[in-house]
Amino acid sequence: MTLHSIYMILQQTLIITAFVLGMMMIIEYINTKTGGILSRKLQASPWIQILIGALMGIIPGCLGTYTIVSLYVHRVVNFPALMAALIATAGDESFFMFSIFPANALKISVILFVIAIVTGVILQLTMKNKFIGLHESSFPLHEDVDDCHGHKHGHGVRRGKGSITFVRALLITMCVTILGLIASGAIDGQHQLNMLMGGASEESVIETYGIEHQHICSEHEHHEDCCDREAHESVHSHHEHGGEADWIRYSLIVMFTIILIIVIVAKEHFLEEHLWEHVIKVHLPKVFFWTFGIILLLTIINSYIDIQGIIHKNQYIVLIAAILIGMIPQSGPHLIFVLLFAQGYIPISILIASSIVQDGHGALPLLAESRKAFLLSKGISAAIGAIVGVMGLIIGF
Repeated sequence: MTLHSIYMILQQTLIITAFVLGMMMIIEYINTKTGGILSRKLQASPWIQILIGALMGIIPGCLGTYTIVSLYVHRVVNFPALMAALIATAGDESFFMFSIFPANALKISVILFVIAIVTGVILQLTMKNKFIGLHESSFPLHEDVDDCHGHKHGHGVRRGKGSITFVRALLITMCVTILGLIASGAIDGQHQLNMLMGGASEESVIETYGIEHQHICSEHEHHEDCCDREAHESVHSHHEHGGEADWIRYSLIVMFTIILIIVIVAKEHFLEEHLWEHVIKVHLPKVFFWTFGIILLLTIINSYIDIQGIIHKNQYIVLIAAILIGMIPQSGPHLIFVLLFAQGYIPISILIASSIVQDGHGALPLLAESRKAFLLSKGISAAIGAIVGVMGLIIGF
């Protein structure tokens, strides 16, 4: 474990934490400004929750999953909606799938969306407790920013013209600092490319793909689809232009620009009670340290175990490996099966099973907030992934 590896892990942790923190702050603000209308409408219609969860899940990357996890922690959406999002998402590997095999990637997204909706509906009809691992006070969303805790207009909120409170100044400084780090490149999305496969470099992933691609082409020259050089060029182009890294950077810039505006115009009570006391002091440390610890542990394990090397040619063993690796709450390991499918080693059913079980980084905040909900979601996803995978192998899909 080198200092550079620790630095990359810290980068990854900061990106995830920034996304989660940003979504929590924005959701909190929207709900207070709408007087709780958003949360009440979603809470009144669990079927809409499931639909929104599935739609957010199929958005490439982890941002949609972060949003649903944040809403679940806020008790705005329930566990069936959360499961719909976790099943529908393919994590950051979606970017690679749409770059390498866009037609099949679209097919996989549609299949994941349908499975997510069906799962959500079944859970909605059968589950009694729909907020697993959460208490009434887990992360309350106050419906009126001025009324909660007995605060009324002007109490501890208004200051003289030109004055600024410590909390507001601190939050403004935080937003400006984060925006500066992102804009300067000190914090960006490149870690997603450098830490794929538990620490493999971008070049090694491309090199591995290129070598395997040539190897398979030499063995299956009679299959025209096997030697599709466009797939390799798409991967190279994706890495060369840093598409994912730019997407992450631009998303963070937009998000924290919005948060900066919120911090400037919001009332003091909202900043102190909602953002500072709830989001920053309670949830930020948990999300950061859980994320850092898990990524560090996985990096150490992956440095001693060649995950790709232990995959056997037996498809059922590969399916079991896909489900087990999908249990890892990290984007990266799932890329093994994306590349294996692109190279013709595994059928699409195994890739779908892997996509069902894995959640990318989106489940890490859930692990920090509710280990019970995290474990149950992983158990359900693994069972569904196994059923879909086995059925797919039986029918030759």
